[in-house]
Amino acid sequence: MKWQQALNDYKLYLKIERGLSKNSVDSYVRDVKKLTLYLEENDIIITPIIINNDQVQQFIYEVSKSINPRSQSRLISGLRSFFDYLIFEKYRETNPTDLIESPKIGRKLPDTLSIEEIDQLITSIDLSKPQGERNRTILETLYSCGLRVTELITLQISDLFFDEGFIRVIGKGDKQRFVPINIQTQKYINFYIMDIRSHINVQKGFEDTLFLNRRGKQLTRVMIFTIIKDLALVSGVKKKISPHTFRHSFATHLLERGADLRAIQQMLGHESITTTEIYMHLDRSHLQKVMEQFHPRK
Repeated sequence: MKWQQALNDYKLYLKIERGLSKNSVDSYVRDVKKLTLYLEENDIIITPIIINNDQVQQFIYEVSKSINPRSQSRLISGLRSFFDYLIFEKYRETNPTDLIESPKIGRKLPDTLSIEEIDQLITSIDLSKPQGERNRTILETLYSCGLRVTELITLQISDLFFDEGFIRVIGKGDKQRFVPINIQTQKYINFYIMDIRSHINVQKGFEDTLFLNRRGKQLTRVMIFTIIKDLALVSGVKKKISPHTFRHSFATHLLERGADLRAIQQMLGHESITTTEIYMHLDRSHLQKVMEQFHPRK
C-alpha cells in the first residue's frame, strides 16, 4: 500500500466512520502528510505498512527542532491515530508511535474577555456602514450562543426558531444541537435580515445562509478572524483574540454566574464533560464566594 492510497482511505474512515468535520479531517491528514514530505525530502522509500518506530522517532526528532511542544504533541497524536486505523484495517499489527512519548505540556487555559471588553469591542463597530450592523450581529451571536466560527458562518435562516427561543446548530461531525438565544440577539438578527440582508443580491446556493458578504455569498472563517482582529485594533483591546475567544468567554461568564457545567456542555456541543471542565479556571475570589454560599459547615 502506498501513502496516497492509505491517506485516501483514512480520509473516508474519518469522515464516514468517525463522523468528523472537514476541518478535523484535514487536520489529521495534514499530520500524516508532514511525515510523507519528510520521507520524500530525505529519499527514504518506505510504505506505511513497514515503517518502524525508529524511522518515525527520527522524523519527530527532526520536526521538534522547529515546532513547540504543544504542536509536537498534536503531531504525535495525529500519527498515532493514522497507524491505529491501519491496525484496525489489519494492514499492520503494531503502531510505530506506541513507544514515542509526547512532550510534557501544561493544560492551556483559553483566553477570555470580560463583559466590559466585549461591550468595548461591539461599541467600536461603525454602524453607519451596512457591514457594521452585520458585524455587530455576528459578534452578538458568537458570544451569546457560544458558537464555533464554522457553526456561525454555516448558520441558516431555517435554523432560527425564535418562537421557541432556540437556534439549531450543526457542530463537529455534523452533530445537531439546539442552543438558547436571548431576546436581544434575536432582535439584532431580525433587524439584520430585514434591513441589511434584504438589500443584498444573494447568489444561488446561499439563499438560506444567514450571514453573507457583499457579493451575496457565505462568509469565510478568515473573514470572521479579520473582522475581530480589526475591531481589537480600533477598540483598544490589547488581548490576542479570535472568534473562539467569544465562545470561551461565553462559557466562563455562565459558569461564574452559577450555570450548571452539564448545561454549558450541552450548549457548547462538547462530546465529553472533561472538555467543558477547562472552564473551571475561575479566580479565587469567585471560588471563595461559592465556598461561603454552599459549604455545609457555614
